[in-house]
Formats: sequence, C-alpha cells, structure tokens
Amino acid sequence: MVETFHYDNRIVRNFALATMLWGVVGMLVGILVAFQLVDPAMNLTEYGTFGRTRPLHTNAVIFAFVGNGIFTAVYYSLQRLCKARMFSDLLSNLHFWLWQGIIVSAAVSLLMGYTTSKEYAELEWPIDIAITVVWVIFGINMIGTIIKRRERHLYVAIWFYLATFITVAILHVVNSFELPVSMMKSYSWYAGVQDALVQWWYGHNAVAFFLTTPYLGLMYYFVPKIVERPVYSYRLSIIHFWSLIFIYIWAGPHHLLYTSLPDWAQSLGVVFSIMLIAPSWGGMINGLLTLRGAWDKVREEPTLKFMVVALTAYGMATFEGPMLSLKEVNGIAHFTDWIIAHVHVGGLGWNGFMTFGMLYWLIPKLFNTKLHSKKLANIHFWLGTLGILVYAIPMYWAGFTQGLMWKEFTATGQLQYKTFLETVVELIPLYAMRGIGGVLYLSGVILMIYNQIKTIQSGSLVANEEAQAPALQPADPHTKGRHWHSWIEKRPIQMTVFAAVLVVIATAFEFIPAFLVKSNVPTISSVKPYRPLELQGRDIYIREGCNVCHSQMIRPFRSETMRYGEYSKAGEFVYDHPFLWGSKRTGPDLHREGGKNPNKWHYLHMLDPTNVSEGSIMPPYPWLLENKIDNSTLEDKISAMRTLGVPYPEGFEKEAMADLVSQANEIAEDLRNNEIETDADAEIIALIAYLQRLGTDIKK
Repeated sequence: MVETFHYDNRIVRNFALATMLWGVVGMLVGILVAFQLVDPAMNLTEYGTFGRTRPLHTNAVIFAFVGNGIFTAVYYSLQRLCKARMFSDLLSNLHFWLWQGIIVSAAVSLLMGYTTSKEYAELEWPIDIAITVVWVIFGINMIGTIIKRRERHLYVAIWFYLATFITVAILHVVNSFELPVSMMKSYSWYAGVQDALVQWWYGHNAVAFFLTTPYLGLMYYFVPKIVERPVYSYRLSIIHFWSLIFIYIWAGPHHLLYTSLPDWAQSLGVVFSIMLIAPSWGGMINGLLTLRGAWDKVREEPTLKFMVVALTAYGMATFEGPMLSLKEVNGIAHFTDWIIAHVHVGGLGWNGFMTFGMLYWLIPKLFNTKLHSKKLANIHFWLGTLGILVYAIPMYWAGFTQGLMWKEFTATGQLQYKTFLETVVELIPLYAMRGIGGVLYLSGVILMIYNQIKTIQSGSLVANEEAQAPALQPADPHTKGRHWHSWIEKRPIQMTVFAAVLVVIATAFEFIPAFLVKSNVPTISSVKPYRPLELQGRDIYIREGCNVCHSQMIRPFRSETMRYGEYSKAGEFVYDHPFLWGSKRTGPDLHREGGKNPNKWHYLHMLDPTNVSEGSIMPPYPWLLENKIDNSTLEDKISAMRTLGVPYPEGFEKEAMADLVSQANEIAEDLRNNEIETDADAEIIALIAYLQRLGTDIKK
C-alpha cells in the first residue's frame, strides 16, 4: 500500500542558514588570527589575544560551520533515503537550538579563558556534558528515522552517518574524562604521555569522523543526485567504508612522532597512516568517476565545480597526511606552518567547497525556485579557489622555511640561527599573504550569502514536502547467492554495532599497553609535583593559551638539544594534568625554560615582549601584573590532583596557601631587588613561578 507523508524541510533550512552564518563568523575570526601574527596590535584586549582567538576559530569552523553543514546534509538526505519524515520534530528542533546554544557558550567561554587546552576539545566540562546530551538527541532522531523507514536497503551515505554517530560519541566521552574543580575548571583524568595518546587518538579521529566520514556520506548522496547517475562502484564503496573506519582509528600516534610516546605506539601510527592512502583514495576515485561522462555538466554547473575541487582537495590532503606521518618528513614538518597548510587544504577545500556545493543545490530545492545567479556562484568558485592557493602556498613556504632554518648548522657545527626569533621575522610577509588568502576566501562566502538571500526571496519555503512510498516490506528470507554485504545493508543496528566493535578493537590495542604496562611510562625519582604557586601559574598559562604557540616537548634532534637543552623524557610529565606538549611552534619550546632567564626578564617579557625580544610578534599581557591570583579553589585543586594520583601529602590542602605565599614572597622580593615593584599576589608572580620550574627536575 502506498503511503503519503511529508519531509520536514524547515529543519534543513534552519541548519543551512546556521551553516552560512557561522561560516562567516568562524572565517572572520580566522582572518583576525592570521593578522595577529603580522601585527601584535591586532590582539584586542585581554579577551582577544591570539591564545584565545585561535581555539575560538578552530571550534567555530569545525563545530559551528562544518557541524551545521553535517546536520543540513543528514536531515535532508536521510529523510529521502529512508522515505520517511524525521523520527521526531521535537527532537529535531531541540537538536538545532541546543547546538546553536553550545556554539555561543563555547565562543564566550573560550574568550573568557575557560579552556582545557586540548586541541579541538578545549571546552570545559559543563559544555562537554551539553554536547553529549545533544549528540544523544541527534542519535535517537537519526536511528529512529532509520528504524521507521519505508526503504529496506540502507544506502552507503547512511553507513557513514551511523559510523559518524557512534565513533564521535566514543571519542568525545573517552577524551572528556576530567575531574571538575569548579564550575568552569577541571583537570584531565589522564596525565602526560597517556593524556597525549588519548588526546591525539581523539584529535586525529575528530578529523576522521567529524570532518571526513559525514562528508563522505554527503558526497555519496549529493554527487550522484546532482549528476543524475548512480555512484561509480557500489563494491568500491563497501571496501571504502569498512577499511576507512577500521584503519583511521589507529593512526592518531603519528601526531606524536619523536616525542616521549613509546616507540611501539609511534610505529603503530605510522603503519596505519600509510595504509590509509588506499581507502581514502578509493573514496575520492569513486566520487570523481561518478562524474564520468558528465564533464559538460561540470563546466555548466558551479555546484559540481565546487564538488570536483572538494574531492581533489580530499585526495591531496589524504595523500599528504600519510606522507607527513613518515618520520623523515615529520621531523621537518612537525611544529611548523606546513601542518597549517595541510589542515587548511582539507578544511577550505574539502569541507568548505563540499558545503558550498551542497548549499547551492539545496537552497533552491527547499524554496522551490532557481538559483538567483550562476554567474555569482562561478565568481565565488574562483575567489574561493584563488583564496585557497594564496593561503596554502605561503604556509607551505613558511613551513619549509621553519623546518630548514631550525636545523641549519654552520661549517663548524654550530646552529646557523641561534635565536628562534630569526625564523619568526622571516615568516611575517608569508603570514600577511595567508591573511589575504583568507580575505579572498571569505569574500566568496559573502557573495554566496547574497546570492542565496536573493534566491530565497524569489521563492517560498516548502516546509512540509509531500512524498509517497510503499510501506516497508518484510525482509526477504531467501538471500542465498546474494552479495554477503546485502544482509547488513538492511540491518542498521547490526551495522552500527559492527562499526563500534572495529573502533573499540583498535582503541584497545593502543590504550591497554599504554595504561597497563608500567614500563611504557617510567617514573623519574627527581620529578616532584608542582608547588601550589606553580600549579596556579600553570593554570594561568593554560587560560592565556600559551600552549597554542609554545611547545613543551624537546625532540631528540641535535638541533633541538643544542637550542633548548636535554630532550624530554616520558617520566617528566607524570604529574601533568593535562599535558602541554603543543602542536605548533610560533614561539620557542619552553620545556627547559626554568632558570634560563631571571625573574625580571619574565616580568618585562609579559609586560611587553619587545622590551627583551625586538621584533617579537607575541602580544603583551599587562593584566597579569594587575590581576590577583584566585586562590579560592586552591584547596580543591590540590585535592583533585591527589585524586588523580599526584602524591601530595594527606592534609596538604591546609598547608598549600602558606607554601604559595612563601614562594610568591621570594619571587616578589627578587623582583624588588632588581628595581621592579609588584604585589606578591599578582598573577605574574604565579606565571613566573611556573616558567622557572619547567624542566628543572632533571637538570644537572
């Protein structure tokens, strides 16, 4: 019997509009971030420094722009693939409004300095809980829709949506294990090497299962739909799906090559990263070959132009990623702007262009009209393409420059460039060009929004689109002779469970040795817990985002040990909740900073970096000289650290304040002896205490 029902286009419209809005916001912040590295005066007040705006940019682009783009694609395509309205209009609307609320709370909290410091997971514990709730709402709505479907077969796009849902849930929950200290402060449950392993298992797979798998689902639905022909190879899509979700989850350790992570874990990451080339390129080839015979249409339709370049960017990024995981390449590229270029080829090219292509096709459908102007869409395409090139090429050049200058030696075996600042000065023109590339890219997005507004004005929203389909037919018990995969293609719960099992198996192989085999993280007897003032200084360091620019991981290279000191050992980080190894060096490594410079130097450096480092692009931090240390939660912090395994003596909470005051008075007295008057309870005192502690536990 044929049933009549209605697709919910209003929720799709809402997510599409949010995608465009947050895209502009995230990219505007990105342009600000780019020019902050050209002119420190662009660091606007205490709440607008690079250390706070850079995580705001990444979160806004990933979770606000791309996140809303994912939900636009899922809510549109899933209804049509299942021939059913979304399971619950209430859940759809709750999902939309709560997600936008999370985005706003994330923006406010990051600018206020509330951060865990963990890349792509900076949001504090109350927001983490809110994300979990919204993700569950999304999952119930998605799986409920699949269960009540009228189409027995699950198309390939749905496989990727299900894998995204279950894997992102696992990633978020495991990486967000943290112990709250106050309403907006927590400490990671893991420490040092283990925290780094968990974080980059999450960080790499957030790229895999938030920025990649749902967009592959989007690609598998929209590319065939637009060209009006089936996907090139269904068998290839099967191989692509299962191999990708299994292999991807192992590759996280390639972000930690030459660090204190055990060699076996690093090697595991390298091997599986190289293997990733095959499934990644399988997906790209499947998408591009779906366009075979339709190249005339590609020339005519700006929608397809965006998608062709998006697939090409995906192929480039997924080839370059495995190459960067080779130790010889990683030794040059890691901590440099090469990685920034690599990430933005994927972000601007793959995610951005695929989103734009989808929106150009989708908005006219929702409003039952035609695109206002293909000419403007084509101009957007060329502005965006030019923007990517003007952005990426200078960043590649900057990365090569950094990697080579850091390792350059004279004929007598000395470092050619002894100060880190010599490298920074060389990069400023390239950073300016990067900013111009961002402006070009954003100008195309603004043009798109104008085009879409005119398109919307020319039509009217088909809020409840009528459709008809037969009721779901019982499963055919006679499956002999059919492809083995046809069984699971009709069973969404089993498919979700199988995907989860693959993810859990890979995760267990990485985590069990790291957490249960004590020799993987050997202790060092001379390494002691931070004193209370140092702990407070570390929290200020995290609040200001210092780890965004400064690493605390000296790799075992002659160039690094000569520049910074003894290479970093795993046992030095056993009390670090969270780890602060960093992922980019805009400034020098700080792991052996303790004792290198007097207290006065650090005071003047934070007051105005150009006082002691002429030409520095680091912003000043004058508020640290005025703000008072917040000791209201000091006892709770000490107690939390003991709960996490830091060996503070029982009852030390009651002694912590006296110890803090004693150490603060020593530093303040030293500053007074060097003609600097400051209060012993100023935040700068705590930060100096922390910086002077770094790396001193094993110094001879």
